[in-house]
Amino acid sequence: MKVKSESEAAQSCLTLSDPIDCSLPGSSHGILNCGLAGRSSGDHLEAAGHVCILKDAFDFESPSEISSFIKAENLEAAVALHLYRGGRLLQGNGIPFGIIFGGTDLNEDVNQGDKNKVMGKVLEEARFAVAFTESMKETAQRQWPHAKDKIYVQSQGIATVPNTAFNWNTFLQCSEINQSADNLHVFLLICGLRQVKDPLYLVDAFSEWHQEEANVYMVIVGPEVDPVFTREVKAKVKRSPGVRLIREMAQEDLHAVMKNCFALVNSSVSEGMSAAILEAMDLEVPVLARNIPGNAAVVKHEVTGLLFSDPQEFVQLAKRLVSDPALEKKIVANGKEYVRKYHSWQEERQTYRQLVRTLERSTED
Repeated sequence: MKVKSESEAAQSCLTLSDPIDCSLPGSSHGILNCGLAGRSSGDHLEAAGHVCILKDAFDFESPSEISSFIKAENLEAAVALHLYRGGRLLQGNGIPFGIIFGGTDLNEDVNQGDKNKVMGKVLEEARFAVAFTESMKETAQRQWPHAKDKIYVQSQGIATVPNTAFNWNTFLQCSEINQSADNLHVFLLICGLRQVKDPLYLVDAFSEWHQEEANVYMVIVGPEVDPVFTREVKAKVKRSPGVRLIREMAQEDLHAVMKNCFALVNSSVSEGMSAAILEAMDLEVPVLARNIPGNAAVVKHEVTGLLFSDPQEFVQLAKRLVSDPALEKKIVANGKEYVRKYHSWQEERQTYRQLVRTLERSTED
């Protein structure tokens, strides 16, 4: 969707595959943004007077398609989430752009020779690159030392907005959970249905637990990203007692579900920085996360959450959390303070405003 500015001089931006688009004030041109973290950065840029368009990188099959779009919309700059998926489409299009590392680009794509080479070329053209953590920055610098001076660290800023009118009991009924909400423990897994998120990792172990204790449920919520894998997930969930699958929801409703659930679960094989984990902490919901580098960077075991290394350990820790209110209280309080201290939404906004100024200067050269 293209957002028109009240000022005729404002620019318009395009965001691809979880990206954001924005336009620069004082010009009739716009900015193209590609990536998953785009929504957040788009909000920041719109607040600064830019006009932003959010697009999914998967909507474009080649750089030539984006090139045509850029010309048709008279775009002036771009920001892309994911160095390979979004960044490669922006090469050679003649507009300045920035990159936000996603996670799989640094954790997986970097190990594939052809993709590694493409990403290095993208960084040569990019005006800036944003890493969520120091560890991600170090990984990128080791791979592409020529880009070390343009890589910045900015953790994700978090702001939660649960829908106050959301009806939890109605949600449970629609999820075919016929249990009293007073004696129910819902473990929520939020993810796009694709292999790297590994939503089936805990299903068998959780289903066994549910058959022992009928008041525990796992609810998986997220978009159907990979059609083939989605069919596999649906088939598995259908034959797994105690596990439910729900289609993606509006952010405000999802935050309301999160606020009402017992705990937030992350079972990903790879993560850059999980916004869902941070949002759960902000909403004072305990977190159980798979012990991978991206999760361990924000979840300190038994301090801000619980980390598990296999499905059996997950069930052990989940049972402990259910039976130990003092542990729940401690990690919830610590998680809330961690997000307040290290994931400021205002600080993130200021960083992106400053970085986008480098794109503005580029268009004036």
